[in-house]
Amino acid sequence: MAESPAGEIRHRAAVIGSPVSHSLSPVLHRAAYAGLGLDDWTYERRETDSEALSALLAELAAPVQAGPAWAGLSVTMPHKQTLLARLDVIDPLAEAVGAVNTVVAQRSGAGSALLAGFNTDVAGIVGALRETARTQAPDCPGARLRIEQAVVLGSGATACSALAALGELRAGRITVVARRHAGPGRALSAAHRMGLDIETLTWKPSDSASNTEAARRLAAADVVISTLPAHAADPLADPLRQALDQAEGTRPGAVMLDVVYAPWPTAVAGAWAHAGGALAPGWLMLLHQAVPQVQLMTGQQPDIELMRTALLAALAPTCASTAVSSETSS
Repeated sequence: MAESPAGEIRHRAAVIGSPVSHSLSPVLHRAAYAGLGLDDWTYERRETDSEALSALLAELAAPVQAGPAWAGLSVTMPHKQTLLARLDVIDPLAEAVGAVNTVVAQRSGAGSALLAGFNTDVAGIVGALRETARTQAPDCPGARLRIEQAVVLGSGATACSALAALGELRAGRITVVARRHAGPGRALSAAHRMGLDIETLTWKPSDSASNTEAARRLAAADVVISTLPAHAADPLADPLRQALDQAEGTRPGAVMLDVVYAPWPTAVAGAWAHAGGALAPGWLMLLHQAVPQVQLMTGQQPDIELMRTALLAALAPTCASTAVSSETSS
């Protein structure tokens, strides 16, 4: 890459959504750029509601006139599913999942860009689960995560990615626990596209019997992936604690991934950990999804440990406060 004058920014990227003020994606991407020596790259937060999305995509695809060229976007709520119909090319995985969390502006020279959509949330979930499982068996680094039973909490965009991740991990029985299952953009539709055979359990958080049954499913799982926003799964905490007490703990090697990263732990994650289950926090998924995202935008492999260090430093004050954060949708 040709060197640019000191201080000149030639490439730009951003995280978009509404709201994005809480997003930690800038921390991860900037750390990656620093480690790669990409001093002419910048990454920002871009508050973008549905009305502003068209103008932003046009800006992204426009020929480069002056100033930095757009490299791509990280995508969070509420655009992960609506972008599918508005991009030029969709990666097969993102199409099967039904959600895009990465847009790359593919251009030749200074001409107009082709906007391509990708999904790295699947890689984030797989990476977080595998890393957590490895920490539980340090003497067997090559051991495969064995999933006879898995439960996904939620039925939105991130739940669709969770199903794809469980398919990659060769999970056996998969149950989706959610308040709603029918309709476009739901996990049930994604399961059909991916050829996954899943069970569904309709959950009513205000009903004690429903909470008890949902908690029973969680307690019997090898892997639980909660894609719900902070506090949404709180009604399951006490029933889960009771179910795990009756079962005398979680299954051997069981892992829960909760996409929330502040406040941490969530009530349901605390109940899981109390019974001896391993926890994969939401920030670990965020880290693992950002690595391929940076690679797609820059064409270079970033240093995950530099990114981890920067993320944990940024999270330290956040987790100590009452902020509620997640960069996924349920």
